[in-house]
Amino acid sequence: MADEEHYRKLERLYASGPINGFYRPTLEVREGAARLVIPIRSELHHAAHAVHGSVYFKALDDACWFAAASLLEDALVLTASFNIHLLRPVSEGRVIAEGRVVHASRRLFIAEATLENDEGQTLARGSGTFMRTETPLSPEIGYV
Repeated sequence: MADEEHYRKLERLYASGPINGFYRPTLEVREGAARLVIPIRSELHHAAHAVHGSVYFKALDDACWFAAASLLEDALVLTASFNIHLLRPVSEGRVIAEGRVVHASRRLFIAEATLENDEGQTLARGSGTFMRTETPLSPEIGYV
């Protein structure tokens, strides 16, 4: 079973990713679960003034990925496949993704997530398959 220090290291690993400078997300990791919040800004809108689907995907995939990663203390996982269902648009406030592992084995993890707005309305759902890799968790990749 993973410990709190592992979860904090995963959060720091996530924060160190250069792409997150653009999206400005916050992440909370716990055993088999993760919560990701992205504040909505006009830079995330498409031409119709609502959030682009890439934001939905990033929030859902990241929440699921870190839920799966929380269960491994020695290696990274990778997204092998991901499915998303876009349900409603959003253009302001925040998007909040809650991911959780629904199946775990030695090498395979399946996780699901929901994406909601500040009012608790479901915006999207996603599920993915995540595979254990041979890449060790180490300070060289930001796991500190």
